[in-house]
This record gives sequence, structure tokens and C-alpha cells, in this order.
Amino acid sequence: MLTFAASVFVFGLLVFFHELGHFFVAKMVGIKVIEFSLGFGPKIAGATGGETQYNVRLLPLGGFVRMAGMEPNEEIEEGDELRGFNKKTIGQRIAVIFAGPFMNFLLAAMLLAMIFAFQGIPDGVVTVETLPDSPAMQGGIMPGDKILAINGEHIENQDELIGLISARPNQNIEITVLRNNVEQRLNIRTTADENGAGKIGFIVGPGTRKLGLIQSIGQGLAWTGRVTFMILDFVSKMIFGQAPADFGGPVRVVSEIGKAAEVGFFFLLQLAAFLSINLGLFNLFPIPALDGSRILFLFWEKLRGRPVDPVKENFIHLVGFGLLLLLMVVITYNDILSIFVVNNVPGQN
Repeated sequence: MLTFAASVFVFGLLVFFHELGHFFVAKMVGIKVIEFSLGFGPKIAGATGGETQYNVRLLPLGGFVRMAGMEPNEEIEEGDELRGFNKKTIGQRIAVIFAGPFMNFLLAAMLLAMIFAFQGIPDGVVTVETLPDSPAMQGGIMPGDKILAINGEHIENQDELIGLISARPNQNIEITVLRNNVEQRLNIRTTADENGAGKIGFIVGPGTRKLGLIQSIGQGLAWTGRVTFMILDFVSKMIFGQAPADFGGPVRVVSEIGKAAEVGFFFLLQLAAFLSINLGLFNLFPIPALDGSRILFLFWEKLRGRPVDPVKENFIHLVGFGLLLLLMVVITYNDILSIFVVNNVPGQN
């Protein structure tokens, strides 16, 4: 039940903001919006506001904004001839289409800003626990101490800390910690584990630091940009064979959402931000049926001075949509195999 509720929340949030972008800009430029819908399939709830029908449909894996003038040979009501999507300038139509993915990036920045304000931004390494009679306990390290340096060498993350200690078995080291906003230097002698690596017997985790409102917004935008470029870099490496192809469909996403929800609400928001960035980027790819390809058609219209035949364009989008559905079926099949079959084979760890 937790996985179901969390999945509806995350998918609903992502789709709502995406379609809200299309809807808001369409209204701004004077396009008649006939329907704003969350989900696909049969309608389960709806209401009318002004000239727009607002609906919630059965399948929560998408949504749409139906605007006047988007279908070939569509009949426009008298008085609305100039309010069709096809009657607006190329710049206005591009703005309407781009607004959907843009809102996904904005949502990600907002979610990350909320996390940084209420939970905190990653900030160094903090001691979680010291083991009984360990060198760490005997040397005076306490839970909550922030580890600043080893022998004067600054520590940024857990990997650096573990690497510096592991490289110094049976040696005296100086650990600089921050306790109650006061720096302290502690002298500790490491021991060696069964592999000969140095250890001092404590458990550490990532530290956090809460930010103010303005700082949270700035860091939310910065981290959204950083994650976006990381995803683009990974995609380019997949295309050129420098990284293994790793795709996840709805089944895998729902599984990850369930795991995140079990960890905690802020972890769920963090995953939602990451998925929102992915959704925004994916929609901007020039793949037929996606926002990116529609923008590409509009640029082509600008270059050639006349629009592409709407019937031909819609056919290309229809073929693209069919191929996307086929790809989704294949990915979903692989997700089911990896999650429910391979992971449950006896003898597998």
C-alpha cells in the first residue's frame, strides 16, 4: 500500500507540473484549452472551469492538455478562429511546448530546495557510532563529531576518510573534528583488519547542513543543473558504448519509489526530483511523439517558411508513439525479469 500511494504521489506530481506548464503558457498566449487531464484511459473524476474540462483518468502514467487547433481538419467554434494552437506564431507555439519540460526542471529545483531547507545539504562526514573499546572511543571521538581532517589532510567525503585511515595500519594519526562548533585534534593509533588495512572502529555517515530560503533555492537550481549534465554525460557514453545501456520502465521506477518511501519522505522527494529531471530531459529529445520532436518540426517550419503537412506530422508522431510503446513493453518485460524472477532465484544473493 505504501508503494502504491508513493507511486501515485510521485507520478501525479511529475505529470501535473509538466501539463501545468503547457496549460499555463497556452492560456498566456490566448490558446483555447479544451481539456486538462491527469492520466489516460476512462475518466474517473472531472469538473468544468470556464471553457476547460479538468479530468482525472484511470491510468496515472501520463496526462495531456488538449488545445484547439492541434488536430487536422478540426472544427473550431465560431469566435475562436484565432485561438487555435495552429494560429499562433512559431515562437508562441514553441513556448507552449517547451513549458512542459521546463516545469519538470523547475519542480526538481523546488523539491531539492525544500530538502536543503528542512533536512540539509550534504556537508562532510559525521560520526554515527563508535564501537566499544575501539581506538576511536578510547581516543575521544563521539557520535555527532564532524570529521574535518586526517593528519591535516582535509576530508570531503566518506571514501576519502576510509582511504586515508586504511592506508595507515598500526600508526598514530591526528584526527581533526568539529564538536559543538569547536575544532578539536585527537591523537589515535589505528589497528589493522584481517586484510591489513587500517581501522579505528567507528561508523560514519554523510553530514548535513540546513540552508536558509535564498541559499536553498540557489542550491536547488545548481544541483538541478549539475544532475542534468550528469545524465546527459551518461547518455552520451551509452550512445558511444562507453557505458552499459541501463533503462528502467514503470515497473522498475515503481519498485525504486517503494524503496525510497520506506527510507523516508525526504528520500522520496529526492527521487522525485531526479525523476522529474529525467522526464524533462527525455521529453526534449527529438523523438517523434515527444515535445522535442514537435519543437523540431516548428524550427523546420521556420526555416522553410511554411508548416509541415499536419496529416504527415501526426502520422510521424503516431509511428513514434507506437515505437515508444513497443520499447516500453520490452523494458517492462526486462524489469519484471530482473525484479521478480532473477532476484528470487534460489542461491542468488
